[in-house]
Amino acid sequence: MNGKKQGREREIGAGGGRRPRRKGGLKPLACALILAAPAVQAQTETESASARTLAPITVSANPLGLDLNSTTLPASVLEGDALIEQRTGTLGETLKNLPGVNSDTFGAGASRPVIRGQTAPRVKVLSDGSEVMDASGISPDHAVTVEPLLAERIEVLRGPATLLYGGGAIGGVVNVVDKKVPTAVPEKGIEAEAELRGATGTKERSGAVGITAGQGQFAVRVEGMKRRTSDYDVPDWPGGKLEGSYSESSQGSVGMSWITPRGYVGLAFTHLESEYGLPGHNHEYEGCHPHGTHLHCGGHDHDDGDVDEDHDHDHEHGGVPYVKLRSNRLDLRAEYQDPFAGFEKIRLRGGLTDYQHDEIEGGEVGTRFKNKGYDLRLELQHKPIAGWRGVIGLQNAYSDFSADGEEAFLPRSKTRSNGLFVLEEYQLNDWRFELGARQDWQRISPSGGAPRSSLSGTSFSAAAIWDFAPQYSVALSLSRSQRLPTAQELYADGVHIATNTYELGNPDLGRETSHNIDLTLRKHSGDTTFSASVFHNRVKNYIYANTLDRYEDFRLIEYAQRDAEFTGVEGELRHQFTPVFSAAVFGDYVRGKLTGGDGNLPRIPAARAGLRGNVKWGQWSGGVEYARVFSQKDIAAYEDSTPGYNMVNAVVAYRGQYGATGYEVYLRGTNLLNKLAYNHASFISSVAPLPGRSVLLGVRMTY
Repeated sequence: MNGKKQGREREIGAGGGRRPRRKGGLKPLACALILAAPAVQAQTETESASARTLAPITVSANPLGLDLNSTTLPASVLEGDALIEQRTGTLGETLKNLPGVNSDTFGAGASRPVIRGQTAPRVKVLSDGSEVMDASGISPDHAVTVEPLLAERIEVLRGPATLLYGGGAIGGVVNVVDKKVPTAVPEKGIEAEAELRGATGTKERSGAVGITAGQGQFAVRVEGMKRRTSDYDVPDWPGGKLEGSYSESSQGSVGMSWITPRGYVGLAFTHLESEYGLPGHNHEYEGCHPHGTHLHCGGHDHDDGDVDEDHDHDHEHGGVPYVKLRSNRLDLRAEYQDPFAGFEKIRLRGGLTDYQHDEIEGGEVGTRFKNKGYDLRLELQHKPIAGWRGVIGLQNAYSDFSADGEEAFLPRSKTRSNGLFVLEEYQLNDWRFELGARQDWQRISPSGGAPRSSLSGTSFSAAAIWDFAPQYSVALSLSRSQRLPTAQELYADGVHIATNTYELGNPDLGRETSHNIDLTLRKHSGDTTFSASVFHNRVKNYIYANTLDRYEDFRLIEYAQRDAEFTGVEGELRHQFTPVFSAAVFGDYVRGKLTGGDGNLPRIPAARAGLRGNVKWGQWSGGVEYARVFSQKDIAAYEDSTPGYNMVNAVVAYRGQYGATGYEVYLRGTNLLNKLAYNHASFISSVAPLPGRSVLLGVRMTY
């Protein structure tokens, strides 16, 4: 690699101009002090007699049925009014304001969750415990096929969850819980909800409706949604809008269940159609190809080591490529109490998916991606044995993935995987201990004569949580997790226009092994509550997209393995000043780098810190949030630094009741300062800024 190129950087600004590099920036110690100082102060506070205790929130993604305050790894749950008021058209954008969570935005049609600097395939997305078998793990321009507008709750497990959901979950797990398989018969025979929304800056027009009806031991669920957005507004941007940032989506599902006092079994069929633009496209890149470790693009050869960094970001309008997506999915869900001797519960989750999306340019399909597969998961919770309570489980999955067309960069591949896991807990006075292990087997069979990959991985964990004082706990988690390479990392070879890359896989890649430590301090009740976590992960043979060369915004990347480490801190502190008013401070920071001083990892989110104030008075509620996203200068080779920005969001809502119908009217404003903002975690950050100011009005009714 050319040393002159590796040391070069550019800070993204309006029009793509260069800005002088500033020394310093937010360091890990400074960020830790920001979070730790109020937490230490809170420990010395004397709680008032009216200290509040919130009802525990159970995390269904944890098979032991633990609540948020009992998990050894940090967890967040977004549900109820908070979910209604925060959800957007994509999963990543819905969750991005949670501590430790960001999104790798790709216009308005796709964004995946980024947890502690990790995204797919190291972050698993589940549909009520079953893996989503789409193509979102292949590329950030591929939408995650779960619909936030129809979600009942979204759970986020931060940190390694490999014991439960496989080696690919080193970063964390996002579990989207919905209602499409009924778990109970409505008390009055029928339940329903409907919602309408409209927004300014994105021109969103969306609506959703769901109805559950039942009698005796049988219940049926029907639901659907439709959403449309236009190219969104961007301040200080050519034309005032981001071309190709529009999206359209519709989804419908029907489900039914047989329900008894001891459990249920149900099926649901879901059909999804979506179309969205791919911003940041440049026709000049279509002819790019590698010469060894260098790029050759339209007559520009880079053997001289020069990179044109002052190019024009105002790509020609018209002919923006887009994605047309279709997915059919069948879900099987079942739970049963006391199924047979020695066991308290059996839980089954299965998903069968037929997925296809076309990347279309000039009216013709450039690449067609298909994925047909299933995921089946069985959990058995045994009764206590010598004080130990736990779950044993097995998981089996199959994927037949193909990419066809002129721009296909992946061969057809069939991936078979199996997993066997056990998780046990033991309660001793104020201590609770966890031990777990998992064994994974994976076989990938590609077409075209490429070598087959057959690997296995073993993971272990040990954790303890101590309730050392009333309302307080501290949790320590140690784990050793192994992840196996994906078909893309092994066999990619070709231009991927959507992400402006030429990708080169490496069939010699082996397993990566991560050793992780996580420490979490919580205060979970009273007028003052907080949660603060620090973590450190050392990864042997970390698989990453190493940039070998760059021409303008087009990169030559090769999947490589190097030792790496991730260190970070995240937390939130909240205080209820009066029955009406509460306030919170929050922040997160993660540093991802190759060990031995060999450089930084690409697309690591910038550090954040912010303040939030909330009021609740009668039927009214509201909140204002200010966040400072700091500049990101810890960048990889050929990567651009991004400037910091301030983000102000606000929401106000009114909830009422009219007879048997409840209703909510809410108004949400995002990026109220109308700042030009770049998301460092995005593959196309320099050519696809975040949306400008937008105000959304929503109405929701329940019966």
